[in-house]
Amino acid sequence: MVCATTRTVSLSGVTGHVVDVQADVVQGLVSTTMVGRPDASVSEARDRCRAAITNSSYEWPTTKRVTILLSPADLPKRGSHFDLAIAVAVLTANAKPEIEQAALEGLVMVGELTLDGRLRAVPGVLPMVLAARTQGYRRVMVPEAHAAEAAMVPGMDVLGVRSLAQAVCVLMGKEVPEAAPVEPLADPRVLTWRGDRRAEELDLRDVHGMEDARFALEVAAAGGHHLLLSGPKGSGKTTLAERIPGLLPDLTVEERLELSAVHSLAGDLTAVAGAAARPPFRAPHHSASKASVLGGGSGRVHPGEISRALHGVLFLDEFPLFAIDIIDALRQPLEQAEVTIARGDEVATFPARTMVVLACNPCPCGDYHPDVRESRCSCSEVRRRGYRDRVSGPVTDRLDIVRHITPVRPHRLRDPLSRPESSSAVRARVTAARARQADRFAGSPWRVNADIPGPDLESRWPLTEDGRGLLDAALCEGRLTRRGAVRVHRVAWTLADLRGLERPGDEEVDLALALRLGEPLPVRSWAVSR
Repeated sequence: MVCATTRTVSLSGVTGHVVDVQADVVQGLVSTTMVGRPDASVSEARDRCRAAITNSSYEWPTTKRVTILLSPADLPKRGSHFDLAIAVAVLTANAKPEIEQAALEGLVMVGELTLDGRLRAVPGVLPMVLAARTQGYRRVMVPEAHAAEAAMVPGMDVLGVRSLAQAVCVLMGKEVPEAAPVEPLADPRVLTWRGDRRAEELDLRDVHGMEDARFALEVAAAGGHHLLLSGPKGSGKTTLAERIPGLLPDLTVEERLELSAVHSLAGDLTAVAGAAARPPFRAPHHSASKASVLGGGSGRVHPGEISRALHGVLFLDEFPLFAIDIIDALRQPLEQAEVTIARGDEVATFPARTMVVLACNPCPCGDYHPDVRESRCSCSEVRRRGYRDRVSGPVTDRLDIVRHITPVRPHRLRDPLSRPESSSAVRARVTAARARQADRFAGSPWRVNADIPGPDLESRWPLTEDGRGLLDAALCEGRLTRRGAVRVHRVAWTLADLRGLERPGDEEVDLALALRLGEPLPVRSWAVSR
């Protein structure tokens, strides 16, 4: 056979495109040419594949002209996972050994080759397999270490191999030779403890008092809303935020796949990581870089913490201390639920359907109490204003709920009659509210109220006349922007879901306005969902 075709996947963020790898072996000037916009790691595959084929006791066409096309040619190709598809295409075109083209139909190959023909694990296998299934392919060949990961995608026939020799024998229907196991990207024992596991061990029953803040957490969890907690140091902001994952329902099968795809792309998915059913919790330090929080990095573009917290919680404590470029860059994920990173001719988009929880002090020292006459704060008003300005404007306009936390009085902490609700009790109400949202959004790309675009919200799920009047009044008074009105509308629907109502009324809109503007809530509203 003169020309042969295999297939692999090229990734751009978590979006994949199936690539045809065509090898043409003919008489002519001896050379090996690769075309189709390969990057350095793909171009180097020529040398890796030549050595792997030779050391696997097969024959590289050393007396012929070899042309390798990666099609579509205008799509940038990055990564070392093209090796297996390139090597098999060259062997098939050279007919030594004789691999039938029919055995390659409907098969997608992923894997990096070593010089002795063994396969190495590569990042991003899960999103590649998802892309292959989306484009109609049902068979995939991957390094053995990724077989369980690839098998997470329903309807896929997964072939796990350890070497090029094993791959060839599988395609030819011959007895598969022994080979050394493929080492995973990371030792599973290293990743057995994660920060989100600690969050799962924390319970809301340990939080005494702060009923309005507890209620705000419940509403935020029920609708997937972004939340800002402000207050002096030691008032309980971190205590509350760390307990939000315990209020969220288990991830659905589709959500697990999406989250696992992001971790696979980041290279930190082990064979058992995809089985986690609980939402993630990520809390980067305020000294973290923009690339680590939002995504990027040198070389391959990696997803950031906001994408690794997909369908979970990203907690940014001491938010004003984050770099100003991170604060400004948060506008896109807060508004569009995705992060797009453009660098040269590379554009990568990562999902960011994540609850973002911000926490900040009222001043740099954290001792300022606006309601206390003799405050211990040593900051000047200019410093306090500059500190607050870092979390105002466009960023706060994209938040759904704002709560100002005050320290709990000592007698409330020791109240023997206090019986705070547990996380499991609140989670049951949150799960019921999300089930109502799932029924309402069936057949649409949205899952929770926080996902709905403003125009669809107005046309398909409008407010009552009285509720609309409350929003219009707040707009006219300058208390809300148009974007803020949309977010109040969403929170009102979440309150209706928690109450089991068919539609939010003026009471839900009034309460949503108070949650949005950080105003005190009436005591009766704390039990609005009970």
